[in-house]
Amino acid sequence: MNGPDGRPPVVAIVGCAGAYGRWLQRFLEARMGLQVIGHDPALADSEPPLALLQRADVVVFSTPIRDTPAIIGAFATLAGGIEAGQLWLDLTSVKQAPVQAMLASRAEVAGLHPMAAPPKTATLKGHTMAVCRVRVQRWRAWLDALLAALQADCVEIDAQAHDRAMALVQGLVHAAHMAQAKVLCELAADAGGLPGLHALRTTGHQLDLAVTGRILAGNPAIYTGIQFDNPHVPLVLARLAAAVAELRDAVADGDDEARAAVTEQFLQVPAAWFGDPVLAARSHDFERMGYLQADLQERCFLSVYLPQDRPGSLRALLDVFERLGVNLASIHSSRTPEGELHFRIGLDLLPVPLAALRAAVEGAGIGRVLDARDDAG
Repeated sequence: MNGPDGRPPVVAIVGCAGAYGRWLQRFLEARMGLQVIGHDPALADSEPPLALLQRADVVVFSTPIRDTPAIIGAFATLAGGIEAGQLWLDLTSVKQAPVQAMLASRAEVAGLHPMAAPPKTATLKGHTMAVCRVRVQRWRAWLDALLAALQADCVEIDAQAHDRAMALVQGLVHAAHMAQAKVLCELAADAGGLPGLHALRTTGHQLDLAVTGRILAGNPAIYTGIQFDNPHVPLVLARLAAAVAELRDAVADGDDEARAAVTEQFLQVPAAWFGDPVLAARSHDFERMGYLQADLQERCFLSVYLPQDRPGSLRALLDVFERLGVNLASIHSSRTPEGELHFRIGLDLLPVPLAALRAAVEGAGIGRVLDARDDAG
């Protein structure tokens, strides 16, 4: 897609050595065929800021939340007017401050928030992208083309409304799981540690640990930035602390009146606020996750990567199982940590050795077995 001057724009990424900077560069080059240049203090040979501004048509700021407004301000000062006619974008999880900083320039401005870590996939398909169009005119068609190519579920929103929502969508959720992680660190040892808790797991416990583990495995600067740099988070944390304190005090009282108060204020009132249709849908989502977790606990399974994404590939794979008389307990498509799409196939009691099944799959030239286990006995 050409820019407003009729040629493919040169895209500059400030923060090109970061996780999203690297992902975006690959996307722009491979999916859109664009020339990408970048600046990052972590790279000694990266483009100097002024040279980058002189060459760029689009500038994307993919920098730490805490530093982004100051970095944008420094670039706006350095640009001194040469940014007129450019499009400036940012990718941070907070929008008000970065957008205001970009508006101090003469560039056209939009704030973007891809609400997922850089994916292993080539696009953002299946993820949400918040889009804050603040000052976009000449670059509107190109920005639309970029968003279409990203394949995200785009939500147009005002920067302030975005931050208010993110204080609940991210700030509240992350804070609750960060607090859970701290409590687990302090108390889990006396309850058998994580292995002991896992042996007595519920679906809710597993889902909570999945979110907590994702947060703890991520970049700490991102999660602290979401808490510290969104101006709407302090109110949310105050309400969360007050609610937990109220629950704590009621449990400490322990009488029937306290129980009734908790039932009403923490269960009945919120249930009425959500409404029956929403609660039914969320409850069904929970059940589906429970079924999925149960399937993924199958102790006899085969994970197969199908390199040729064409109609009939899965049918050809299943033909091997049918020919050997192997009944399937479950089948799910998923991705490896490296991003390879594969099918995880849970198996009933095998009429043939697992090694023979594996050899048959690979011998048929259909796909590559990534993992195979049979400890059901």
